[in-house]
Amino acid sequence: MAAMHRSGYPLRTLLIALTALTLAASASPSTAHEGHAHTARTDLGASAAFTAGGDLLAVRVEQGRVVLRRSSDLGQHWSVGMPVSPAGEAISAEGENRPKLAVGPGDEIYVSWTQPLAQPYAGMIRFTRSRDGGAHFEPALTVHHDRQAITHRFESLFVDPAGNIFVAWIDKRDLVAARTANRAYTGAALYFAVSTDGGGHFNGDHRVADHSCECCRIALASDGKTPGVLMFWRHIFPPNLRDHALARLHPDGSITGFQRATFDGWAIDACPHHGPALTVDQAGIRHAVWFSERNGEGHVFYGRPGADGVEGQQPVGDASAEHADILATQTTLYMAWKEFDGTHTVLQSARSDDGGHTWANATLARTDGASDAPHLLARGANAYVLWNTLDQGLRILPLP
Repeated sequence: MAAMHRSGYPLRTLLIALTALTLAASASPSTAHEGHAHTARTDLGASAAFTAGGDLLAVRVEQGRVVLRRSSDLGQHWSVGMPVSPAGEAISAEGENRPKLAVGPGDEIYVSWTQPLAQPYAGMIRFTRSRDGGAHFEPALTVHHDRQAITHRFESLFVDPAGNIFVAWIDKRDLVAARTANRAYTGAALYFAVSTDGGGHFNGDHRVADHSCECCRIALASDGKTPGVLMFWRHIFPPNLRDHALARLHPDGSITGFQRATFDGWAIDACPHHGPALTVDQAGIRHAVWFSERNGEGHVFYGRPGADGVEGQQPVGDASAEHADILATQTTLYMAWKEFDGTHTVLQSARSDDGGHTWANATLARTDGASDAPHLLARGANAYVLWNTLDQGLRILPLP
């Protein structure tokens, strides 16, 4: 049985809920070799994507700005950093609130980030694009029309197969309105905006749902049905169950197919700071990983959410597993996550060639210091994991 805090929650559950308080402190200067060595201050939160030609792009915060780097040899060497965000603009780059990167159908480069404001937990979602391969970035714009100094944070960025750009985020305008009207309101809301002109303009703000969890990343994924994307997030179901929900977002701002997607029944009046991940295979089957508590035990789970519940739900890794990602390539499913073995943080992966029914695990790397969450990428039929660590720097590792 898991060790219990006097509150009645397992200690692991409480530690996960406090993770975000320590992540910023762990994002320290990196002096590891990365191509032509540089020692600028670097936060650990990073995002990456492949271009159509196979080059690897990555963004992260260096010396207070979002910076883009390019590698043509899978991260063995990186280009000189190209500043993306405006000089002097504050950037959120801790935990699950990292800068995001996506590549358009014509190799356009899209980058988003959260600009924190002076008020606690307040922010603006910012966006820029490059249409010349990253040589120049256009002036940044604010994605949403609402300009209140409130929470617009934890954005996710995704380009659907038709080239529409979706940005979804956690938003507290409805909480503020409810408090003004003396009405009860739990959690936050989810909003999104869409650009149908390659990032020149965004239409929105479109509300997806009330009562989302406040600090977990939002998963966006395509199922090949263009246009539009699937959205998967931690929701607050009555009376206070932090399970997950699914919906489809459309370029015209409409939302269809809202459904409860997980049924663990985790009752906790706190945000776990631990968002889910979603992928869809070529047969149209949805595969997800998420953190939850079930039968008093906190764990990462894998499952196939559908209209009638979750098929094949099973724990991922050991009891220390956290921040898992999942990816479907042409024929194979992959997962990656972190574990702690008592001394090291260990990067683990798993592969399934039968649609998620059985998995073969592999250990990929270890680190003694702070590390980012792993992020999975596909280049053709091959899968890779991006991992940024304090002692080894930004790396991309092939998955077996």
